[in-house]
Amino acid sequence: MDLLLNCDLGEVPNSDNLTIESQVMPHIDLANIACGFHAGDLSLMNKTLLLAKKSMVAVGAHPSYPDKFNFGRQSMTMSATDLMACLKYQIGSLEKVASNNDICISYVKPHGALYNDMMTNGHLRNAVMAAIADSKACSSLMLQATADTDIHQQEANAFGLNLYLEVFADRAYQDNGTLVPRHQSGAMLNSKGMLAQVKQLKQDGSVTTINGNRLSLNANTLCVHGDNPEAVAQICQIKAILAP
Repeated sequence: MDLLLNCDLGEVPNSDNLTIESQVMPHIDLANIACGFHAGDLSLMNKTLLLAKKSMVAVGAHPSYPDKFNFGRQSMTMSATDLMACLKYQIGSLEKVASNNDICISYVKPHGALYNDMMTNGHLRNAVMAAIADSKACSSLMLQATADTDIHQQEANAFGLNLYLEVFADRAYQDNGTLVPRHQSGAMLNSKGMLAQVKQLKQDGSVTTINGNRLSLNANTLCVHGDNPEAVAQICQIKAILAP
């Protein structure tokens, strides 16, 4: 399985974190940049975009529910109209900053609770896809690779969108293909478990679920995290595993 590395960036506005992100950027393929509603601001968007441009990394908008207090990790009830407006505002904000730097937005990856909610709610997923199509900023959506990938592809086709299908390096999976909730024991893999999961994905496109069962996943991108110095070393190890 060939997997592009994607990473959530532009979420912490301090010099130490920007230094870490500058070290992460050369090792990834796709940078998911926060758009201000769960983290980040116009200044941080600009700095992160320039780091991506320097390393020739494709950039995507990483919008969320309007919820900085909870870092976008709590579900919110919004009408489809309000959610679409919220998403188009965030995508447009990043697109404007990107355009000023001669950078194109390649895709959208929703953040946190919005990402999780859209994976289980077809109406919500429909609103997300409609917002991306209406924004005209890009024509690709990143969502989780599951057993319903064929259905999601049909939905995306109706909006003229392409899909990045994502798997996770450091998250445990349930038997139905969803991620083990963060609050549950075993949800986050340690370094050894993470590298083993990446090797298994590379070798035969599968993960071993939290119950010990083999789960096949059709994906083209792997999510890694780069918010601390140890993560930079792990990304280098992951990249070595995925090398042809």
